[in-house]
Amino acid sequence: MMGSQDGTNPGLYLLAAYDLCNLLQSYPELTLFVSFYEIYCGKLYDLFNNRELVHCREDHKQKVNIVGLSEIQVSNVQAIMESIEAGLQSRTSGVTGANADSSRSHAILQLQLKEVKTQKDFGKMSFIDLAGSERGADTIDQNKQTRLDGAEINKSLLALKECIRALDLEKKHLLSLIHI
Repeated sequence: MMGSQDGTNPGLYLLAAYDLCNLLQSYPELTLFVSFYEIYCGKLYDLFNNRELVHCREDHKQKVNIVGLSEIQVSNVQAIMESIEAGLQSRTSGVTGANADSSRSHAILQLQLKEVKTQKDFGKMSFIDLAGSERGADTIDQNKQTRLDGAEINKSLLALKECIRALDLEKKHLLSLIHI
């Protein structure tokens, strides 16, 4: 998502930031907001607000909303990338048998275009950075919390897999990655 450390390969975040900022030059009636949260052990945390707990709710139009989520207005690539970096610093990570610095959560970055006058939603782009699946052998020598994290990660990845499978089979399937 972030690209290579040496900057030779830009990541998806940077490429999207350039595209959106170029687009905004042609549409002065739009403004851009960024929000960033993680799903960790079945709960949602705002990565722009000291990992404050936020809640997932569905409104009467069956639209999913993250209640209490911070939005930062940004106007250029640098501001977008600085916001993302700040959010990544708050993201839950830890040491596993497979990695020295491993994401222990799923992270959702949202870039949202809104009309300047009305603040009405115009469009939204979401990036979902999933935590990697955990092999039992990689967590044997780890503490209890690391093993519990691994189990939660695997459970949520399995739920996502079943949703994708159901979509492929044209069936309905409810994804429950979070505890409401």
